[in-house]
Amino acid sequence: MTNQKPRDVQVLPIGIDTTVLRSRSWTRLRFEIEYALARGTTANSYLIRADKIALIDPPGETFTQIYLAALQQRYDLELLDYVILGHVNPNRAVTLKTLLEIAPQITFVCSNPGAINLRAALPDHNLQIIVVRGEETLDLGNGHYLQFIPTPNPRFPDQLCTYDPQTEILYTDKLFGAHICGDQVFDEGWEVFSEDRRYYYDCLMAPHARQVETALDKLSELPVRLYATGHGPLVRYALIELTQAYQTWSQQQTELDTTVALLYASAYGNTATLAQAIAHGITKAGVGVESINCEFAEPEEIRTAVEKSSGFIIGSPTLGGHAPTPIQTALGIVLSTATNNKLAGVFGSFGWSGEAIDLIEGKLKDAGYRFGFETLRVKFKPTDVTLKLCEEAGTDFAQTLKKAKKVKASRQPATNVEQAVGRIIGSLCIVTARQGDVSSAMLASWVSQATFNPPGLTVAVAKDRAVESLMYSGGQFVLNILAEGKHLGLMKHFLKPFSPAEDRFTGIATQIADNNSPILSDALAYLECSVTNRMECGDHWVVYATIDNGKLLQTDALTAVHYRKSGNHY
Repeated sequence: MTNQKPRDVQVLPIGIDTTVLRSRSWTRLRFEIEYALARGTTANSYLIRADKIALIDPPGETFTQIYLAALQQRYDLELLDYVILGHVNPNRAVTLKTLLEIAPQITFVCSNPGAINLRAALPDHNLQIIVVRGEETLDLGNGHYLQFIPTPNPRFPDQLCTYDPQTEILYTDKLFGAHICGDQVFDEGWEVFSEDRRYYYDCLMAPHARQVETALDKLSELPVRLYATGHGPLVRYALIELTQAYQTWSQQQTELDTTVALLYASAYGNTATLAQAIAHGITKAGVGVESINCEFAEPEEIRTAVEKSSGFIIGSPTLGGHAPTPIQTALGIVLSTATNNKLAGVFGSFGWSGEAIDLIEGKLKDAGYRFGFETLRVKFKPTDVTLKLCEEAGTDFAQTLKKAKKVKASRQPATNVEQAVGRIIGSLCIVTARQGDVSSAMLASWVSQATFNPPGLTVAVAKDRAVESLMYSGGQFVLNILAEGKHLGLMKHFLKPFSPAEDRFTGIATQIADNNSPILSDALAYLECSVTNRMECGDHWVVYATIDNGKLLQTDALTAVHYRKSGNHY
């Protein structure tokens, strides 16, 4: 095993009187869905040294020690005037507390929900806070006249962007980021970051597409030359392309005709993380999500979302044996608003008991609602396996809604084009993959050799397949090629529906490949593959992988192939 690089802080000037401090971790920090690619991350902070000194977005406690050491080597922190917070979470409390011990005169700048969270995170301090309730300004002198733009969404109701006209830098907090660690401060050659930025959007932003569109409108008139992001490389070279991509991706989400109202509250962030994973699974399946944090939503907003949705999901922590008041209110609205032909779901996290989850489930069952997945109960902090379960539950929920909404049309003869496309023949294969404790598999017939040197292949993966999230660039899998006459058992097994997080390999003879993915012992041959690239193609991803290893297991057998009559289904 290779030794991981130690965490460090990268410091670089990026504008007049302006410096970035990138706290870097080469491994993932937390068990949250947007970190699933496991490519590390950077927590980006910024210092503006004008007549007044402002620090923007100091990192969480993972980096407190090395971050403050890097700051103190270069600047006199006792002169610090302002700390501007794009959002507030308990993870930042240790860093903020240490800063206050060095410079007790600090004035914090944050949105109104952020001020509430800040006081809760630092209850023993008499805090000086400038609360931003609208588009307000702060004059640091020397031309740095900061403009604050609230850009809230349900996941981050206190999100705040900051714009400096002097440098034309927009500090975007969670917008336009990516969880990837590297030496590049800026995004020259930005195409290499496209996959990571899209994945980050799909995980964090897609469930809040309506709020993202609102934020983009607010920011559209600003003459910006640089997005100073909260995570990953700063956006200079892909400024136009990434902005347009966010607009396109958000529009695709808001125009979906089937939506789910995802209602939740979160005491310590765990329930919000579960909600994020469920939402990601729903959007993967081509269904929209109206995500609502009930702590910050008006009753009418909840009622409207439930009324227009095809189904709803409620998530709650358990506090003192009960659901928090905002969830009790939301449950009352649901019971009085949603007809019981809407699909329902319940999830939640808890420490020592889970009465709130049972209460919500019982009320909905008594009212006659049908459930789209088994109620999810998670004790303490979710793991990778738990998050995969939540993602798959969300996908199952969405697929059930889509099936129910389909109007059965009379069977029409296949068109000439569909008949012709159906004559494209592929080998029958099983794709298997494992990352850490998470494993998955799927039956595949859209497989083709793509290159001689290096030896490579392509495989088409539907966007809503569970294994799709294990097949990003840098990921590894095994392609198991099935044998003619011996393929029906494996084919039937991997064609059947699996419950969320169900072990796909129960009862199947397997070996473990060098890349840790399962090899099917009854396969004709297998190929160990590394994902090099992937391309979005309508309702599928086309994955290109190079072949690292392989073996023919049955020398006398022929390859099983897939014959179709039409090209509009498998």
